[in-house]
Amino acid sequence: MLRTLLTAVRGPAVCVGRCFSSEVSGADSTLPGFSSPPFSTEASLYVHWPYCLKRCSYCNFNKYIPRSDNQDVMLECLQQETETLLKLSQVSRITSVFFGGGTPSLARPSTIAAVLETVARHAGLSEEAEVTLEVNPTPVGSSKLEDFLHAGVNRFSIGVQSLRDDDLKVLGRDHNSQHALQTVAEARRLCPGRVSVDVMFGRPGQSVASWELELDELLSVCDDHVSLYQLTLERGTQLFRQVQKGQLSVPSDDITTVMYDSARRILQKRGYLQYEVSNFARNDAISQHNMSYWKASQYLGVGPGAHGRFVPCGEGDVCREARTQTLEPDVWLREVQQRSHGTRRRIPLTHLGLLEEVLVMGLRLIDGVTHQHWQLFSPRADLYQILSSSSEVQDLQQTGLLILDDRGLRCSWQGLALLDSMLPTLLLLLDNYITQGLQEQQARGPIGDQRHGGQRVSKPG
Repeated sequence: MLRTLLTAVRGPAVCVGRCFSSEVSGADSTLPGFSSPPFSTEASLYVHWPYCLKRCSYCNFNKYIPRSDNQDVMLECLQQETETLLKLSQVSRITSVFFGGGTPSLARPSTIAAVLETVARHAGLSEEAEVTLEVNPTPVGSSKLEDFLHAGVNRFSIGVQSLRDDDLKVLGRDHNSQHALQTVAEARRLCPGRVSVDVMFGRPGQSVASWELELDELLSVCDDHVSLYQLTLERGTQLFRQVQKGQLSVPSDDITTVMYDSARRILQKRGYLQYEVSNFARNDAISQHNMSYWKASQYLGVGPGAHGRFVPCGEGDVCREARTQTLEPDVWLREVQQRSHGTRRRIPLTHLGLLEEVLVMGLRLIDGVTHQHWQLFSPRADLYQILSSSSEVQDLQQTGLLILDDRGLRCSWQGLALLDSMLPTLLLLLDNYITQGLQEQQARGPIGDQRHGGQRVSKPG
């Protein structure tokens, strides 16, 4: 189960975590005890750059090798879709921006600046807003860091992945360990305290001992934020085929569990506090942008394959939607040129769907889901009502994996690594509670529109 939890949350170019949606008819705003979150004029923004110079052997993200230089048209379309979604959401303040990919450090710094100028022109973007750029630690990427800083970026996320050159070759990376160290050093010089490093474990041939030595080496040079990701073998990738053919072998799940626990202890000793399944920070250098996902806040997704969660107020709606942009860059470009956006899929979220996301994403956090946060989405049906009488939840509490108390619902230190195995039980209890409430409501007969705090909440169409 650890393998699933530690897949990268790199911004919603792919759906963050699992995307649960309810098929319970009528499980929406007409159900007493549940409501949409309070209307918000704030959101975060994810911008997806879909291009890479090469595809890594393990990668199944939405990325493409460019056939020609189309940076001018990409710039135009990213600006256009950003403007369209800002108007549609009617948000007046963007709290953070994350440029992910792909390899967004291949974009021109002027492209990054232009997108940020579009945000500032159509919504508020304060000087304190976190603006993150994912960086591939090649000499070219490192040489552009200062230009990106002048363009408005104030945080770098560097895909080091490994400090072992042989492993980097197996992974298909286009940098070596020396490039990585130089890039981290330059990023720290420009943005001290605002540099994140990605590192991957569970790689072919890796042992617990070699992983601990490598992590110690990395922590001696990195900044205040570290993201740990377990290598996941994805069907269709080169690495998957190599393992299937017996050309390479990866550590067993038991070994990777030991690697994860060992890394957590090492990071803690070095002053890094774990605040999420995969993320560790010291000096309060947590990722504000990713926190918006884990807290179920609104976010806009711009670019090929990006995901978003927001209320399209510009169309008169008050129901949050899950949106997905067209995957293929060439098709996305045509759609944006024709209709000012490349939204391919729109799914109105039921309140059960919202609560599932609050639960799934919130439990990734060390602090879990507080009662106050849950109440924003479920003002009259609290976590105690939904979960405390369950024998399964009581068993999880007695075994020390799950905690439900006056603070809220959260995993223990041991339970966090087993979250995936607990989620089906928790989601089923939530589903049953809502279904039972719906049946009781239907037995009482139809009711009028529900109003929560003066805001009319419509049924998702």
